[in-house]
Amino acid sequence: MNLEQLIKIRRELHQIPELGFQEVKTQAFLLHFIQQLPQEHLEVETWETGLFVFVRGKNGHKTIGYRTDIDGLPLEEDTDYSFSSTHQGRMHACGHDFHMTIALGALQELAHQPADHHVLFIFQPAEEGPGGAEPMIQSNEMSKYNLDTIFALHIAPELPVGTVSSKPGLLFANTSELFIDLEGKGGHAAFPHLTHDMVVAASSLVGQLQQVVARRVDPLDSAVITIGKIESGTVQNIIAEKARLEGTIRTLSPESMHKVKAEIEKITRGIEISNDCSLSIDYGATYHQVENDSEKVSSFKSIVADTEFNYHEAKMAMTGEDFGYMVKEVPGFMFWLGVDSEAGLHHSQLKPKEEALQVGLSL
Repeated sequence: MNLEQLIKIRRELHQIPELGFQEVKTQAFLLHFIQQLPQEHLEVETWETGLFVFVRGKNGHKTIGYRTDIDGLPLEEDTDYSFSSTHQGRMHACGHDFHMTIALGALQELAHQPADHHVLFIFQPAEEGPGGAEPMIQSNEMSKYNLDTIFALHIAPELPVGTVSSKPGLLFANTSELFIDLEGKGGHAAFPHLTHDMVVAASSLVGQLQQVVARRVDPLDSAVITIGKIESGTVQNIIAEKARLEGTIRTLSPESMHKVKAEIEKITRGIEISNDCSLSIDYGATYHQVENDSEKVSSFKSIVADTEFNYHEAKMAMTGEDFGYMVKEVPGFMFWLGVDSEAGLHHSQLKPKEEALQVGLSL
């Protein structure tokens, strides 16, 4: 598949971003493309709004998994593309349109000329939330494929086209969403003693949450608690009855994640007592760390060295990727693909360079 064909596919996918487990048009697009390929070596199976596409190899001594995510983000696009999103408030701002296009290109190559080994293409929904990798890897459909290894790529806006990056060991952190709801007693601003003010309680809670990382996590370890959104109150002269905090937790080990959550729960119990309120916690989507297999990364690095492309050693990052659930079960790795965009991931103006599509397909 040449670059012009890759670009055409990417632009069509870019126009139809859909949220997790709502990827109906995306799944239909993928199925239509796959149905045009030679079917002699293919087995196609749907899973929720995703797909498994098995390509039988020439000898089939091993089965290699290749995963691509397919969902978009709840973000209004702000590019000057002639092929901008046609779904209001939705955008492929994390490069999943790129990921799918590269996978389809590789799938077309193998459908016409199978490899020695079997290859399972995994078109996974809901990477951005609520998390599709864990239920997909644990599904009955997946269990029959018995993978020997698995890998995936992710676009990297900060890297130039022609550069790829990975590292052995920990690449991405453990992550968890954090939603905390507080409920007290509202009332008139002139009579605070008759109320239980949830603006005060929420403000106190935010400050105390920062102490978890500063005073409860080993300085040689790393963790992040970020509260990105607070909602409370109605008007300036009514004491708020309710408040809601929304944030994220990130750690470099599952053990640290458990410890941080335990500390958060201790603090919230104290807030309940001291502010005479009730409080509930929802951890939302929790993603396991991406732990790259050292041997697989070394092999990949050697392959890149024999090409015109450049390999760059990555640093571990506090970003999250639910591909971690897949490499938890099957040895494998993820690598970054340079796309040279001024705007970063999850930005409304993300514009990855399309020449990178050919780089990803070649590798």
